[in-house]
Amino acid sequence: MAAPDWVVARPIAHRGLHDRTNGIIENSASAARAAMARNFAIECDVQLTADGEAVVFHDFTLDRLTVETGHVAAYSAATLAGFKLKGSDDTIPSLPEFLGVLGGKVPLVLEIKSAFDGDLRLTRRTAEVLKTYDGPVAVKSFDPDIVAALKGLTDRPRGIVAEAEYKSGDMAVLPPEKKRELSNLLHFERSQPDFVSWRVAHLPHAAPYLCRTIGRLPVMAWTVRDAVARKAAETHADQMVFEGFVP
Repeated sequence: MAAPDWVVARPIAHRGLHDRTNGIIENSASAARAAMARNFAIECDVQLTADGEAVVFHDFTLDRLTVETGHVAAYSAATLAGFKLKGSDDTIPSLPEFLGVLGGKVPLVLEIKSAFDGDLRLTRRTAEVLKTYDGPVAVKSFDPDIVAALKGLTDRPRGIVAEAEYKSGDMAVLPPEKKRELSNLLHFERSQPDFVSWRVAHLPHAAPYLCRTIGRLPVMAWTVRDAVARKAAETHADQMVFEGFVP
């Protein structure tokens, strides 16, 4: 399906409209409510729990954002719901709980995290949860196998998240041939995304340019944090995923 108009209608708040200094932590219910108050679309991340639930959390481990340690996947959703996010009273919400907060009031761009290991349990659970949600949602992932699998699991718009280089973070350890495939969107025939989400620091780039001008796919630019990045997004993309300021 084609990406809906809302994908480019309003700036997208990266992990919600979070503000740590005021106790509003990324991917929390409070960050979602803050974005909703200003009518921004929201981007969030989901991880898999030990009991197969999807929870709204970015990192594979708990250490950066909570006082707990270890992998998110080692705990049940109920246990994670008791872990407070540092500097706030928010806890880690399940995806159904998070969607309940949104109530369809603003669009959601939902990123499915991946270890690039072929595990589709989180993808299937995410698609299952979305079947009972009436609000506007698009799903995306860095992993083209997830984007391809979603085609048979949901009718929601699907996007690929990508960049020109994979030198940092969890994907730095990927083999060179996988990095070439990802950075040049060589999986395009397999994944068939409805939109592209591209790292703003790596714009302009041939891959999103061709998707945008020839394929007519909307391009999101992530993550815009300053005026220079915002200018790049305005020039080379159709929408921005932002944080650290209010557009």
